[in-house]
Amino acid sequence: MDESNSFGVLGSSGRGLTEYYDVPVEKLDIITAAMGHALAAEGGFCTGNARVIDHQRLSSSGYVFSASLPPYLASAAITAIDVLEENPSLITKLKNNIAVLWKGLSKIPGFTISSHPESPIIYLRLLKSTGSVKDDQHLLENIAERVLKEDSVFVVTSKRSTLDKCRLPVGIRLFVSAGHSESDLHKASESLKRVAALVLGGRN
Repeated sequence: MDESNSFGVLGSSGRGLTEYYDVPVEKLDIITAAMGHALAAEGGFCTGNARVIDHQRLSSSGYVFSASLPPYLASAAITAIDVLEENPSLITKLKNNIAVLWKGLSKIPGFTISSHPESPIIYLRLLKSTGSVKDDQHLLENIAERVLKEDSVFVVTSKRSTLDKCRLPVGIRLFVSAGHSESDLHKASESLKRVAALVLGGRN
């Protein structure tokens, strides 16, 4: 199971999907996660039972070659986990922030939210496509650029790759953290609401 977007976020203490759905970790063969998300480090980790880990250790390129994680990044990730354990209020604050932004973004004209209500990655997609992925992408980029230029709010437009097996619709992504204030989140939703109304209103 890949916990890259759920570790440090979901569950009462941020342990991820296993805690969120109350599934014993022993029932999973391998759990992996990138450390560049909630832990704000780099690299990733892989965990499982002793047999699985022995196999991973002996066959991984980081063990066989000189591509292993620098010790300071492992130390940074461990410190981030310590901070989460010592400050459970961070998870509560994150959940509150997600709810605040979700509420603000749910009223944006011409958009719908496609992500899970408890996900810190909020995904907005167009309610009505222009009929062309390229034109949809251009429209979304126009909105993102105006929001950044006019209100200093940075949002990311998703892009498609020719390698994608699952052709998801293009959209705008916003990333919520416990470090955001409610005023930050209100500013982001109000900015997107205003710019979307101007840009999408011009299509009608």
